[in-house]
Amino acid sequence: MADNIISYIEMCAREGTNLQAGMNFGLGGTHSVILLSLRPNAPYHDRIEDGGFTLIYEGHDHPKNRMCANPKAVDQPEFFPSGRPTQNGRFYKAATETKDGKLPPERVRAYEKIKPGIWSYNGMFHLIDSWRERGDGRSVFKFRLEAVEGEEDLAMPTSASPVRRRIIPTSVKLAVWKRDAGRCVQCGATDELHFDHDLPWSKGGTSISIDNVQLLCMRHNLKKSAKII
Repeated sequence: MADNIISYIEMCAREGTNLQAGMNFGLGGTHSVILLSLRPNAPYHDRIEDGGFTLIYEGHDHPKNRMCANPKAVDQPEFFPSGRPTQNGRFYKAATETKDGKLPPERVRAYEKIKPGIWSYNGMFHLIDSWRERGDGRSVFKFRLEAVEGEEDLAMPTSASPVRRRIIPTSVKLAVWKRDAGRCVQCGATDELHFDHDLPWSKGGTSISIDNVQLLCMRHNLKKSAKII
């Protein structure tokens, strides 16, 4: 479920792989995974646009090694020296084929690091566009992803007309986590937590105010959902 609090170990177990890289294309042939950070001073310039419906994700740098002492000073690579595409190249190719109408959008799960040791599952996205952008004297990749409802059943085809979903801003998550002391507001539980909209967005609630977002454990979140008509 989108907006669940999840540990790094739980993420790896869910995806069936060690998520050391921030970009992970084509896991199991059903979806991809990205790790992001929207906090100040994050190493990449990821951002939210379109009132919270769209994520702009920055590609990843050349690995630091003896041939590249400062990855931030060189263009982000599309191919390895062998000619194989990097993760940037694989995501870029998928986005381009979607934009050209050749393939449906790649489904992408996004996990956001909100604090050391604390991650939030930001839900499922569709990768719909990519381009190169120059900044600070170099070329970087940008990827446009739209947040969508559902799509968690990976055995089902990608929806051609997905329902868009609004992302809770990082600043709101951090403020709610601090206010609620990392505990369910109903029972004080510290496990299986979820960022919950007090008034659901579908019923006019907002995602951009801490007054409408709270921490609930899974049990109380399900109990609350059962009462919403």
